[in-house]
Amino acid sequence: MIRFVATSEYGKLLGLAGDVRIDFIESAALKDNPLGDPSLRPLAVYTPPGFDPQGSVRYPVVYVLHGYTGDVAALVAARPWETNVVQWIDRLILAKEMPGALLVVVDGNNRLGGSQYVDSIHNGAYATYTVRDVVEHVDASYPTIAKEGGRAVVGKSSGGFGALYLTMKYPGIFCAFASHSGDANFRGAYVPEFARTQRILEAHDRDPATFVAAFEKKYKRSDDEMHAIMMLGQAAAYSPRAAEAFAFDLPFDLETGEMRQDVFERWLAFDPAEMCLHRLMELSRLRLRYLDCGRRDEYALDIGARVFTQRVRAMDLEVRHEEFDDDHRNVGYRYAVSLPALAAVLDT
Repeated sequence: MIRFVATSEYGKLLGLAGDVRIDFIESAALKDNPLGDPSLRPLAVYTPPGFDPQGSVRYPVVYVLHGYTGDVAALVAARPWETNVVQWIDRLILAKEMPGALLVVVDGNNRLGGSQYVDSIHNGAYATYTVRDVVEHVDASYPTIAKEGGRAVVGKSSGGFGALYLTMKYPGIFCAFASHSGDANFRGAYVPEFARTQRILEAHDRDPATFVAAFEKKYKRSDDEMHAIMMLGQAAAYSPRAAEAFAFDLPFDLETGEMRQDVFERWLAFDPAEMCLHRLMELSRLRLRYLDCGRRDEYALDIGARVFTQRVRAMDLEVRHEEFDDDHRNVGYRYAVSLPALAAVLDT
């Protein structure tokens, strides 16, 4: 694996006491993927004030997974009146609300807007890329606490799903997760989107490739079009058919819109609210299981968080579950809660 490590002064632009470095790694897991997405991927690495790469101090690492349509640039971008995730961790460390830590923003974007951080013969092995290629690069390039107890993962929306999925699917990598408005309870969150996706595809000869080609040429996309490509992205992750572009099965009939239960069952195998029922051992080893969601979430993901929490608590495991008065968007302020909570359980 080729690694490129770059030191930047981007932190000055963000007003940080620490800094943000942009690294690039060549991922074997993403090489030659059917969508033609790059295997050379950026990582944003936050380093705290006083960081000395040659010093004796070793740091825990919080890995951050962006949501659907996100990428590294989006998560570290600065906007007036908003605080991004690296600004949050910098502020929290300066206020002594959490100890010094590295924070790594992972790039999981692809042509369809997001990979869901799972291995797919259609998209490429994004789970392997995250838990192997990214983690190996960070541990080899920075003075980290290079073991399970030194790593946590957090994400929002599809990134929250990724945090739940990766800790259950790949035990021993992370010791804690935090999921902000993460995808769960697919029956409630996804099924309502199937009908309008079918209608959009019907207007494009019922052909996902035709729709995507038209979508990519537009300067502005409608809300229905954005939800349609999101459904295609999820199908590419959850129900791929072959290692060819657009060779995936949709969970509804393209002609009638009728739900295809056999395909949806494949989706449910990835649903954290279903997975948790069979992952007692994996969940038991975690030091923190944290979920939150706004009570006005447009995708009813607050229900998903409640279902997951109830089922895991029924296993006699502790879950920190919080709800707040907001919807699905612009909830990055919740990092002010999750980052100190994760830091508190990490080795130092």
